[in-house]
Amino acid sequence: MDATLLLAPLTDQAAAVKARTVSPVELTRAYLDRIERLDGRLYSYITVAAGVAMQQAQAAEAELATGRYRGPLHGIPVGVKDQMNTAGILTTGGSSMLSTNIPTSDATVVARLRDAGAILLGKHNMEEFALRGTRVHPYGDPRNPWDLTRIAGHSSSGSGAAVAASLCAAAIGEDTGGSIRNPGNVCGLVGLRPTYGLVSRHGLMEGCWSMDTASPIAKTAADCAIMLQAIAGHDPADSQSSRRPVPNYLATLDQGIRGLRFGVIRELKLDGSADPEVRAAVDAAIAALQGLGAVVEEVSIPLIDLAGVLFVAIADTDSAAVQHERLRTQVAEFDSSTRARLLSGALLPAGLYTKAQRARTLLRRQFMDVLDRCDALLSPMSARPALTLEEETAPVPTKEDVVRRQFGARNFTTPYALTGLPAASIPCGFTAAGLPIGLQVGAGPFAEATILRTAAAYQTVTDWHTRRAPIG
Repeated sequence: MDATLLLAPLTDQAAAVKARTVSPVELTRAYLDRIERLDGRLYSYITVAAGVAMQQAQAAEAELATGRYRGPLHGIPVGVKDQMNTAGILTTGGSSMLSTNIPTSDATVVARLRDAGAILLGKHNMEEFALRGTRVHPYGDPRNPWDLTRIAGHSSSGSGAAVAASLCAAAIGEDTGGSIRNPGNVCGLVGLRPTYGLVSRHGLMEGCWSMDTASPIAKTAADCAIMLQAIAGHDPADSQSSRRPVPNYLATLDQGIRGLRFGVIRELKLDGSADPEVRAAVDAAIAALQGLGAVVEEVSIPLIDLAGVLFVAIADTDSAAVQHERLRTQVAEFDSSTRARLLSGALLPAGLYTKAQRARTLLRRQFMDVLDRCDALLSPMSARPALTLEEETAPVPTKEDVVRRQFGARNFTTPYALTGLPAASIPCGFTAAGLPIGLQVGAGPFAEATILRTAAAYQTVTDWHTRRAPIG
């Protein structure tokens, strides 16, 4: 097979498999060879399930030979974050404490990928128990394929690195406070956090029950739509799962955005302290959307300035409750940063937790008021490109530094987690040093089609999504 097919979008690979110009076995073998050759520098996988993947590829090829075609994921090799249970395959949650944990059943999202005919290459690296800030990754520090000295994002970092390096066609990660959008941002990918309840959480290691959601990450809007289509929908095993019918995301992808109203969030506009290349790229992306016929106006959501603080108060407290038994009996085995976050969360007074939840309700009300007159919301994904590994693990010497690094940076992503609304990172440029820059597009409940439609329209007038990391 043509090796460049691995660098192509999932849609191109699906077309080749459907036309029988490449077989699932050839495609899977090529991915496994590429993983073996490159992942020693990236640490994007914790487990490569080569034997299982080849068995699935052979089964997919046999089905195709009989004329059975399950859809665009049939015979396509993908990966999933190691936060999702996989029957018979190691599932660690990024922690050394689960280095021998082999589930007996699949998470619902994994089962749905299998039902769609996807081939599971393996499990992606991540921060310990999906908590941002891991200092020492027990399975290696995930590296950014665009610059190996830099991080590949937070939490779903392995998924971002693997897709950006073409070590799988696409992936399912997880987003609690930005953990799929952040890797999408720094790895030059489309990372979509769905509406809370659209995708089942059954079999997903819990962090914060009211914000966790499995999320697709891929090279293009169409690829992301295909992945979301496969995993979305009601699941009786998840009490929070929505019964709302799932639309055909590909069917509306090419409708364009003429006449749609976009709100640029005033509180998230970049000031003079932001990286000027990031600011210029985001401004140019918003102008491009206007050029496609969208109506753009500035909107205000005042409580966004508190989003990072509210998120930490709620998510860290909930995570501490999840990890209560391990904190009691295995506290020394946690990564130092994970331990500090969990212990702090465990000590938060109930009154403050309640206040944070009340403020969260007010924040959602502010979002919904703005979304009454806007189809979608626009903001930067961050104030600067990917941090170096040294910057990521640097000490936090002052209170002001804590506010800037731990809370201020979270203000960009956590509002959508707190409100349960969908949002995506879309590639919108590169720095002079070749580092990706992302634009965030958010929308109202179950308006994923609007976000994907926006990304697809933007991709018709830009080529950022076609660029590939200089590794290989």
